[in-house]
Amino acid sequence: MPPLNKYHRNKLESAVAKARDKAEAGAKSVLVYLGVEEAYTPTYLSEKHSRLRQRLIVHGRQLGDALKDGESGTMDRLVEESAYEHWHRMLFARFLAESGMLMYPGPSGPVPVTLGDCADLAAGEGAADGWELAARFAARMLPKIFRVDSPVFDIVFPSEYSQDLETLIISLPPETYAASDAWGWCAQYWQSSRKAEINASEVKIGERELPAVTQLFTEEFMVSFLLDNSLGAWWAARRLQATVLAEALDEAELRRGAALPGVPLDYLRFVRDGDFLWTPAAGKFGRWPESLADFRLLDPCCGSGHFLVAAFRMLVPMRIATEGLTAREAVDAVLRDNIHGLELDRRCVEIAAFSLAMAAWTYPGAEGYRELPELNIACSGISVGAKKEAWTALADRAPALEEALAGLYDSFSGAPVLGSLIVPGTGGNGAGLWAADWAKVKPLLEKALSAEGDYERTEAAMAAKGLSEAASLLDRTYTLVATNVPYLSGGKQSETLKKHCQAYFSDAKGDLATVFLDRCLRFCSEGCTVAAVTPQNWLSLTSYTKFRTRLLREDAWHLVARLGEGGFDSPAAAGAFAAMVCLSRAAHISEESVTSSEERIISFIDASEPKEPEHKAELLATSEVARVSQARQLDNPDARVSAEELMAGELLETMAIANQGIKTGDDLRSKRYFWEIEAVDSGWQLYQGTVNSRVHYGGRESIIDWRKRGAGMPCPRPNNENIGTLGVAVSEMRLLPSTLY
Repeated sequence: MPPLNKYHRNKLESAVAKARDKAEAGAKSVLVYLGVEEAYTPTYLSEKHSRLRQRLIVHGRQLGDALKDGESGTMDRLVEESAYEHWHRMLFARFLAESGMLMYPGPSGPVPVTLGDCADLAAGEGAADGWELAARFAARMLPKIFRVDSPVFDIVFPSEYSQDLETLIISLPPETYAASDAWGWCAQYWQSSRKAEINASEVKIGERELPAVTQLFTEEFMVSFLLDNSLGAWWAARRLQATVLAEALDEAELRRGAALPGVPLDYLRFVRDGDFLWTPAAGKFGRWPESLADFRLLDPCCGSGHFLVAAFRMLVPMRIATEGLTAREAVDAVLRDNIHGLELDRRCVEIAAFSLAMAAWTYPGAEGYRELPELNIACSGISVGAKKEAWTALADRAPALEEALAGLYDSFSGAPVLGSLIVPGTGGNGAGLWAADWAKVKPLLEKALSAEGDYERTEAAMAAKGLSEAASLLDRTYTLVATNVPYLSGGKQSETLKKHCQAYFSDAKGDLATVFLDRCLRFCSEGCTVAAVTPQNWLSLTSYTKFRTRLLREDAWHLVARLGEGGFDSPAAAGAFAAMVCLSRAAHISEESVTSSEERIISFIDASEPKEPEHKAELLATSEVARVSQARQLDNPDARVSAEELMAGELLETMAIANQGIKTGDDLRSKRYFWEIEAVDSGWQLYQGTVNSRVHYGGRESIIDWRKRGAGMPCPRPNNENIGTLGVAVSEMRLLPSTLY
């Protein structure tokens, strides 16, 4: 399936933005009518609506809303969830219908239906219209995605809002529903306005803001490049014969030899080794399991499931080829054994599960729609919501289970902001449910979920079930962790997030991206691998020296690809300088043996020059692969990771300084252009600033109010020893433009 072009992406962005506004307005109107925020039940409600109101209040509390019996409260999270679930259930139904996968649960088995069929069947099925019935069918097909007993689905939007949502879905062209990346853009566009609002507010980023601010759709070429040069390299090393590796003329011939139907390996890179034999540039990954049945992949911030679906489409033909399975058997085996995903935002979990299910149902030869094995995808950001007593009561007074549930509750108390950064066994009252006998716990949760009338118990059981699934994935180790890490500097993080990063990832704490990279390595078994899209700055900035040094000494680096600016084809990523890295968690060996070893070689690819993603993608597949010693990176200043070997000579730091000059903190008050006043008298001083391009004389257009000699300015430097000297001033940005000083 082709990706969306810009025209269709723009249409989708507009529709999703309007849908969020309409859906939230519709949800709020119903919740206000039901008096969910009010202290007492409105007298005009029927008994049925009064029960629904109480269920919604309990559910809102579990989500984190301030809703208490007998007190007025807030329902922001409940409005957001109700809006999202109604819109996406309709959207899922349209996607299913367009692909011929929308199923009527007939007495003899599922029967494909169209949206027109749903309209005809609606009255007989007790649905308000065809859209509602189609949405019901979609929810039944996807129990992992939709909680069919959720009270938000008992809300009925006023007709003007539901009709507006239907119109928006109908307005989307058919190309949208056939695109490979449509769901990823749906997830990002749903958060666009919220992201802009948060960034403008400059608030610290906590659980309410994190999903919107850090969500960024991963480009197709990034996913393919990382998977081709990890899973694809492992496959090629075992598939290509020695004669091919010796006699192949170029990389294209090698890719053709390693490729499978649907797995072209277009980005798989090869280099010649010391014996002039071709070998995968990233290495052979010799410590991975030999059998794909034992291979486990995780994306710990899986978003819309882009890496999961791409890996699924690689692994199915690989298992068909190696194990002689049918397409249907291979699909089931890959879902059961190989693919795992975690995500902070439950909305993205739904999309990832849907994307993976659609990939399974539409895989050639897999026999279309059917019940699938349980998907190993879980939300790691579920709020514990209910009181702790409600959780421990689920154990029916069994002490061991009470302790396990209490541990789960404590360990996940910060889940909405920490998500996959939670490290099992390091917080709370113990390891939680991962240390308990799941066979004993599961029936208790199912019993609680089937109980009628006890809404608190049901919500607690649902949250406990979700978190236990997440806990089991958090506690495992994996062969390959492939992801696009979230970006968020330490200065923008909430106190809860900042303290957690300091406590468990101290030398990576400068940015959420490096913290996640560190967490990804901990997910790996020894000798197993992380393939990640990350910011570029951590490879060279001084603040990450300790982190880089540890990784260079303890782990094996395979591949670094610099993308620079413009790697993401989205305004949301403006100014993001990205890189892709592939490294493995190595066995612990002495520092001396690492620093003296010449065996570990890093492959470097530089695709930073072009400005457009498509040109960067082309360079990743064709440009020269530089090869440098990992050990020698430790000899670079601050252990910076670079494709260039350190040359002999004096370092620039011996003849230059890099510090902030005058920083007024209020330029509108303290600075002027020299032509704005009649004469530069003793109260004003000439001021040299930065330049945007290299010029002989630049940055000299301003003057500064120096009557108080910088008093009140954050960085006045009144005794700057460089005043009056000669030199070159370099602006510390982008291409380092310079001018005479």
